[in-house]
Amino acid sequence: MNTTALAREIFKRIQRFKIIILIIAFLFAGLSFFILGNKRTTYTAKTTLFPLTSPTDNAISSNMLSGILGLNDAPKTFSNEATINIIELALSRSIRESVASTKLSQFKNKTIGELLLLDKNDHRNLLDKPIVISTDSTTLSIEGGEILKTAINARMSKNAVLELYYTGTQKELVTPISNVLIDKLSAFYIDLKRRKALDDYNFTLDKIDSLQRMINKVDRSAINMQQTTMFTPNDLLEYNIPKSNISAEKTRILRQRDMYINNRDEAIWRLQKVTPIISVLDRPTAPFDIVTPSIILYLLIGFILGSIIAITIIISGLLYRFVKDEMYKSVFGE
Repeated sequence: MNTTALAREIFKRIQRFKIIILIIAFLFAGLSFFILGNKRTTYTAKTTLFPLTSPTDNAISSNMLSGILGLNDAPKTFSNEATINIIELALSRSIRESVASTKLSQFKNKTIGELLLLDKNDHRNLLDKPIVISTDSTTLSIEGGEILKTAINARMSKNAVLELYYTGTQKELVTPISNVLIDKLSAFYIDLKRRKALDDYNFTLDKIDSLQRMINKVDRSAINMQQTTMFTPNDLLEYNIPKSNISAEKTRILRQRDMYINNRDEAIWRLQKVTPIISVLDRPTAPFDIVTPSIILYLLIGFILGSIIAITIIISGLLYRFVKDEMYKSVFGE
């Protein structure tokens, strides 16, 4: 059988079994719709926050303060800003679980995690088991946080503006969840910066106290040496013990203490001005970015896949005989 004859036989067999092929194609189209057609319309809310930090203002204020206090040459004992990756913070498990555990008064005081789990139960596949909603708040927040893991995204724009995205299938929940996410992220970020500034301030005070204790110790040693009188063995000449080393040590410690006192003034300023201004430029309100799944596309994919499978099964015998004949000819010739 040559290729022309094979093509003719394949065409005849397809014509003969076209009804069966169509039935299988429609079955696969229905199966495709059953598996993929349960995808729902999604709504994405975008929020822009600015500024999360104001490094320019911090730099100017720090320079001005240094100029006023005469600290231009004084080294700093702590970093200017807490090292906080706001993107990782927005996508962190702590933030997600904190959002999931928040109750919404407009939804009968149910938590966000509970609402997400109820929605997932209402739209599960027939083959999926229903999710048992726990009464434990910790478990509920963990499960809700896992659902939010794929729903929250964040990125920093070229203009140093944070862009937050929340994608959900419940249109009425998109704005409330986005607002809770903004509040939790802002509060967590501000708390981190406050704690960083307070740690810097406490460290500076502890260092000043430590240096002052060292100065007091040096002074006591100097007084003790001043009150100690020595005499030469022969002529009983009176002389005092040299205190040059102690004077040099005291000068060095005084210099360090003065430096930390200057840094204490800056630490106080940072502690008073630590709370960053977080302004919401674009709020997560309608209109949202809507993505509607195409049912026709799912049906078409299933129909084409079913047709290919059905035709392959029907002509498999012809293909097998053709390959067998070609192998026989290649081995034994005509």
